[in-house]
Amino acid sequence: MVCKMLYLLSKYIVMKRQIFFLFLLSYLFLVDNSNAQEINNSDKSDRETELFKSEQILYIKLSYSNKELKKDTNDSTYLKTDLSYKSEDGTWKTIAVEIRARGNYRRAKCDFPPVKLKIKKSVAKGTVFEGNKKLKMVLPCLEVKNINDDLVKEFIAYKLYEVISPYHFKTRMISLDLTEVTGKKTMRYVLSGFLIESDKNLAKRFHGKELERFTHQVHLDTITSVQNAFFQFMIANTDYSTAYQHNEKLFLINGKIIPVPYDFDMCGFVDPRYAVVSEVQNEKLPIADVTERLYRGFKREPEVFQQVRKQYLDNESKMLEVVDSYETLFSDPKEFAKARDFILGFYEVMTNDKKFNREIVDRARTK
Repeated sequence: MVCKMLYLLSKYIVMKRQIFFLFLLSYLFLVDNSNAQEINNSDKSDRETELFKSEQILYIKLSYSNKELKKDTNDSTYLKTDLSYKSEDGTWKTIAVEIRARGNYRRAKCDFPPVKLKIKKSVAKGTVFEGNKKLKMVLPCLEVKNINDDLVKEFIAYKLYEVISPYHFKTRMISLDLTEVTGKKTMRYVLSGFLIESDKNLAKRFHGKELERFTHQVHLDTITSVQNAFFQFMIANTDYSTAYQHNEKLFLINGKIIPVPYDFDMCGFVDPRYAVVSEVQNEKLPIADVTERLYRGFKREPEVFQQVRKQYLDNESKMLEVVDSYETLFSDPKEFAKARDFILGFYEVMTNDKKFNREIVDRARTK
C-alpha cells in the first residue's frame, strides 16, 4: 500500500513538472512573439523616414556664406541658419539647422563645398526631416556652364548601386535656392543637389552597426564586396578603399561585414573638370585619365565572379532605365548621351568573355 502511494505521489510530481514546463514554454513563446512583433514594428519604422520615401525633388531655401563655411567650420563647429522647404501641400515651412563644410578635396577646390546638416530631434519632429538628425548635402562643385550636369551624374551613380545592392545610402534630389551674402555682395543661385542619409540611419535600417577600423578584404562579405568592386569598375572609380574606408563605409549586418560606397565625384562616369587620377595609399595607378576603367577588387572564387556578373547582366535594362529617367535634369543633352554611353561601355566588357577575363578576372588584386 505504501509503495503504491509513493508511486502515485511520484507520478503526480512528474505531471506537475510537465505542466510547469509546458506553461513556461508557452510563456517564453508568447514573449518571443511579442519581441518579434516589436522588432518587426521597429524594422518598419527604421527602414524608412518620410524624407526618403519620395522620389520627388525637394525644394529648399538656404542662406549662408561659402567663404565662412569653408573657413569657420570643422567636424565640431557649425554655423546656424534657417532652412525653408516646400511641403507636399505647396506651403513653405522653416526650421532651424546647423551646417558645416564637409569633405577634403571638394572643400578645398569647390565654389560650393558639400555640406553637412544637423537638425535637432525636437525641431525635425513633425516635419519631412523627422528621423534624420544629420544629413549630407551634395552640391555642384564649380560655378561653370551647365553647372548641374556633373551633380546629376553623381546622383545617378547612387541610384545605379540601388539596383545591385540593398545595402546603399538613401538619397533624394533637391533644388536649392541659395542666397549667399559675402560682405556687401549678395548672390543668388538655383542649384541641383541631393541629400544622403547618415551612416547611423543606414545601420539602423538593417539593425547593424558601423565599423570604424581597418578591415582587410578577406573579412568582407564575399558577394557584396564583389558587387561593390564591379560597380566601381562600371563607373570607373578608383578613388576608394574598403580597407581604409576611403569613400566606403563598413557595416556589421547579420554577422557579415558589408561595404557601402559613397562620394563618386572623381569617377569617369561623372568626369568633372577637376578630376585627377587618384593615388591610393601612395600607390600610383596605371591609368592616365579617370575615364579609364581599372578593376580594383580582390581575387575571389570564379563562381562568385560569374554569379555577380550574371546579376549585372540581368539588370542591364534596369541600369539604363535609371539613367534615362533623369534625362530631363541635364542642361546639356551631350552630357546625358555621354553618361548613357559610358554604362553601355561597361556592358561591352560584361558580355564579352575575353574582355571580362582580361579586364576584371586577370586584374583582380591579391594584396
